[in-house]
Amino acid sequence: MKARSQARAAARLAAVQALYQLEMEGTALAQLIDEFHRHRLGAEIEGDQYAEAEQAFFDDTVKGVAARRDEIDALLDAKLAEGWKLERLDKTMLQVLRAGAWELMARADVPTASTISEYVDVAHAFFEAREAKFVNGVLDAVAKEVRSS
Repeated sequence: MKARSQARAAARLAAVQALYQLEMEGTALAQLIDEFHRHRLGAEIEGDQYAEAEQAFFDDTVKGVAARRDEIDALLDAKLAEGWKLERLDKTMLQVLRAGAWELMARADVPTASTISEYVDVAHAFFEAREAKFVNGVLDAVAKEVRSS
């Protein structure tokens, strides 16, 4: 079970990286996923060994966010504090929130607490504790709307 959860964690982190690349460079989705499969997931890059990721989960997340981006963004926008807009968010932070929101919306097989915790962990890979708490708060608000308790 531990290996699977590590593979899922690696898939989530890679999905956020892929979504960032999609946002910044506009790489075609099929090309982007293929690039990650061949060169990133489980690969060694500049001396860093990347964890083996659950490819199906990675694919599902990246494709799901891309397909439902407008719906996800509207949901996230509604959960931000008054005066805040998605455009003001750091681009990496936006991808963390999009991926987390999509998982809460589309992957009922993953417990709510696990999803939120995993994306807080992803946020820690890029940001300080304050930003990770922000991810926790926004995804908690999303979960309350999209999942019945």
